[in-house]
Amino acid sequence: MSSMRSHAVRPADHPPPVDVVGEFVTVPTDPEGERIEVGVVIVGGGPAGLACAIRLMQLLETEPALAEALGEVPVALVEKGKATGSHLLSGAMMEPSAMRRLFPGLDEREWPTYGTVAKDDVYLMTRRRALRLPRVPPPFRNHGNHVTSVAQLGRWLGRRAEEAGVYVLPETAAVKLLVEDGVVLGVRTGDKGRGRDGQELSNFEPGSDLIGRATVLAEGTQGHLSGVAIRHLGLGSPDPQGWELGVKEVWQVPRPLDRVVHTMGWPLRSAAKYREFGGSFMYPMGEDKISLGLVVGLDYRDATLSVHDLLQELKTHPFMRRALEGGERIAWGAKTIPAGGYWAMPRRLWAPGMVIAGDAAGMVDVPRLKGVHLAMHAGMHAAEAIFAALRRGDTGDLSAYQAQVESSVIARDLHRSRNMRQPFARGFLIGGAVANAMELSGGRFPGGHWRTHADAEVGVFIGDRDRSYPKPDGKLTFDKLSSVFASGNATRDDAPNHIRIERRVPLAVGLMWQHMCPAHVYEVPEAALEQQGPGSGALPADAIVDVHITPSNCIQCGAITAKGGRLTPAEGGEGPNYQVT
Repeated sequence: MSSMRSHAVRPADHPPPVDVVGEFVTVPTDPEGERIEVGVVIVGGGPAGLACAIRLMQLLETEPALAEALGEVPVALVEKGKATGSHLLSGAMMEPSAMRRLFPGLDEREWPTYGTVAKDDVYLMTRRRALRLPRVPPPFRNHGNHVTSVAQLGRWLGRRAEEAGVYVLPETAAVKLLVEDGVVLGVRTGDKGRGRDGQELSNFEPGSDLIGRATVLAEGTQGHLSGVAIRHLGLGSPDPQGWELGVKEVWQVPRPLDRVVHTMGWPLRSAAKYREFGGSFMYPMGEDKISLGLVVGLDYRDATLSVHDLLQELKTHPFMRRALEGGERIAWGAKTIPAGGYWAMPRRLWAPGMVIAGDAAGMVDVPRLKGVHLAMHAGMHAAEAIFAALRRGDTGDLSAYQAQVESSVIARDLHRSRNMRQPFARGFLIGGAVANAMELSGGRFPGGHWRTHADAEVGVFIGDRDRSYPKPDGKLTFDKLSSVFASGNATRDDAPNHIRIERRVPLAVGLMWQHMCPAHVYEVPEAALEQQGPGSGALPADAIVDVHITPSNCIQCGAITAKGGRLTPAEGGEGPNYQVT
């Protein structure tokens, strides 16, 4: 392994051909009479954006004159998926505080959830055994939280938003940030109906300038315009954001699962040289379904690690196999999760005319696996700050949003766990010991500022993790392409390529992309793979290869942006169409 590590290659040394600011920041270009003018523009139909939209309409109901002054469309929400919820995927054990705040008079039995958690178990896994911990560690205690499909939650919130008067624009990608004299004026939506080479097809529709008095970027993980705004407007933290990749399946099963299960250990390796951090979850979704997933940090080092294939391997464990026996997989998906925590959040969450909320700003408490309620709280804080600014007639100063977030459960929870993720770079045992010390001390020990790192800055080597992945049987274990089909992916084969990578890269980087991607978008040529094996003729990790791309497979998980490439917006309506993830 020492020889492998000596050939480690950094993906960051092979950046994608993209000019983030030059390509994605502009002034309004439509003639004034053709621009779409609304009161407030919200980008993203996830928990943050929808909570913001609903809360804003609740507030505008109290001031009809202000609502009327905002025009025919007081609030417009742009969603790139086929519907709100189509691109949403999470665990999810939803902490209920945000839903209670947004819908104070609604009986919790009417929420779109599978009820509350009554029992938790945590297991330490080896290849053949599952050792139940005698006490559930505090981060994994979910008693009273709601078992949720975030895709279903997104659809439910979307209906609530429309009933409140929000104008929802589905199948619409926000591609460019409209900025003039340092003030964010809105967004430009993407063209539709272009061919593979960018040519206009018979159904071509040009994008439009969508202008608002305030803009909320609530795009979720790896938010395109959020990243553009952070860079262009100088909002970022000195600590880079880090990411994890989660792959999830939903199974129809004959026997109900009576508890929430989390696991740690196998199939991940504990040695520091591999830098593998993560764990799995298994949740009941009513009497006949199970949600099963694996989450792994994207700062790992072995280029042959595949989260999708590790999940397939996990299901062969006797403990997991028993839970799924006699069942059928009915859904699959994958998504990145911001993991940098408190230190990696943008230094400023606002700019004149704009705020950033939810996962787009890294508002996830990674040790506790909680983000849905934090995103909703952020969306409500954004709505309240914007409403106050609209009342005084000036949305240039939205600093009240920052103040609300900093005095809220968002900052409190993230600050408490601010140094819990970073120690795992030293291996599972050391990382676990430090994280436990922080948990027991309420985040006070060890203190200080533990720096985060960019995933693409971590060198990768060509290991052998792929040798033990199970062969797909189509019953318990599945390949990537059949899984993409199960996601409801609707990307046209002749659509323009929305993925930017450096095509000629070292073998280690190409192999990492190929294994990392759960949708089989990237492929190293077979000739190079045949020379990869042991022996004097094997290609070294830094040998340059051409990487092939199949953009139509992409489910927009965002992992490529974390590991040296750049995902840009596909045409609105493309990508997955998640239903129960």
